[in-house]
Amino acid sequence: MRADGVVDCHVLVIGSGGAGVRAAIGAARYGTTLLLSKTLAGKGGCTPMAEGGYNAVLREADSCEIHYEDTLRGGAFLNEPELVRILVQESPERVNELVGWGAVFDFTNECEIAQRPFGGQRFPRTCYAGDRTGHEMMMTLMERFDSSGATKMEEVTAIDLLKESGRVIGAFALDENGDEVIITADSTILATGGGSRVYDISTNSSSGTGDGFAMGYRAGAELIDMEMVQFHPTGAVYPYDARGRLITEAVRGEGGILKNSLGERFMKRYDPVRMELSTRDVVARAIATEIAAGRSTPHGGVYLDVTHLPKEQIETRLPLMLEQFLTYGVDIRTQPMEVAPTAHHIMGGIRITPKCATTVPGLFACGETAGGVQGANRLGGNALAETQVFGKRAGEAAGQGERRVKKIDPAQLAEIRARTEGFLSGTKNPAHVRKELQKTMWQDAGIFRDEAGLKRALATAEHLLTAPIRAASPAGIVECCIVQNMCLTAALICRSALARPESRGANMRVDLAQEWDAEHSPYGHTYISKHRQGISRHGVPA
Repeated sequence: MRADGVVDCHVLVIGSGGAGVRAAIGAARYGTTLLLSKTLAGKGGCTPMAEGGYNAVLREADSCEIHYEDTLRGGAFLNEPELVRILVQESPERVNELVGWGAVFDFTNECEIAQRPFGGQRFPRTCYAGDRTGHEMMMTLMERFDSSGATKMEEVTAIDLLKESGRVIGAFALDENGDEVIITADSTILATGGGSRVYDISTNSSSGTGDGFAMGYRAGAELIDMEMVQFHPTGAVYPYDARGRLITEAVRGEGGILKNSLGERFMKRYDPVRMELSTRDVVARAIATEIAAGRSTPHGGVYLDVTHLPKEQIETRLPLMLEQFLTYGVDIRTQPMEVAPTAHHIMGGIRITPKCATTVPGLFACGETAGGVQGANRLGGNALAETQVFGKRAGEAAGQGERRVKKIDPAQLAEIRARTEGFLSGTKNPAHVRKELQKTMWQDAGIFRDEAGLKRALATAEHLLTAPIRAASPAGIVECCIVQNMCLTAALICRSALARPESRGANMRVDLAQEWDAEHSPYGHTYISKHRQGISRHGVPA
């Protein structure tokens, strides 16, 4: 497990999804840049799985101001306004950049990037490549990465950030055999994606385990709004091993309608104006309410129906959905899909500046690992745009950082080694710990929340965080570290949810009554770090 050599670089990027790869491309022009990936670069994470699209203002009838307003309203006015301004103003340039690099988006007959309507938006501004948008983006980004001069280290997992005099100077990592890899860097970027795998049913790949949140927290970074976990309204409900698999919002964007077991188009009861294109928090709660009221399908979901659409439209605009359901024995051209909410995206994350700097010197964050852009509820299509806008910003800001002499603290290395090697003498199966955490979070910290349930979930997460997890061999240590990250991320979610005494966006408290709406809430961000936690109030410094 010990290694004598130390890898040194100017910029270390941890995470190889859309944000991480774009950050590495941006940083490479300033000096040696290393992309560290616990999976195969460009293959893991959420970006290659993202189906729906990328939001950008490209038509004269639309405007950045409308996109800005839609994002704030969709985010229940918890977004950081300056970050939203940056997102809406720079996303058109970033999507055109992708096209210039070779990304094949769908185009109209007028040779303009095609755009479809998505929930909570007043204009069809979601650019797409069929229903494989994220995959197309990642293929393009990896090709660009290969010619950028940056290098990559794959199937190596960052375990903890290294610090010197309060500054992050790199990371301690383990490869697939459990051998250590020590990397020093002038600047380090966390772009590890989200963490909704802490829930039993999730759209995330197996890598969505909250590693960046946990590592950032342990390094002293402040996180905001971790209670804001988005449950995508439409995940698969069967077969069992496909539960939670994403059914893209593009299905509703193309005209899909939701019905309960009685055949009622039930969104009339919850948002009669926007119907199926309401914001995700509203649609997810509506579906959950219909299911709880006994109006569910045989598999415990609701129907999502596109059978009224032309078959050609389904085949050309939703080819992945058609292919996926055919493997389940359902032809969506003639039969409705069965769907239910699934944990999808964490809107909160590490607090950042417009240049993606965190509260810890030398550390940057971007993509889903960072908080503040999406507020209390993310609009579909804004996440892929966020990866490119803030990935570029993080890479360039980190790349422009000064070069330093780094000195590794032997005491910190000894502490990390003691923690990791301690798993070899553990007693609890990490898979069992993971499953107990996921089931508890799904039951007690899901779409509908109350104080008693959140306290139960927090107690479980904190208990499991100290469990003596067992690694059968050095190769199993990485899994144990990841499970601990999941437990810490879950605890951060619960502690933040308990700190917010209101229903807002994705945080629906069924045990509280309030007199204000989101726009007039007296509260701002929740915040949590090793040094403090609480909730800011408008007009009062946090």
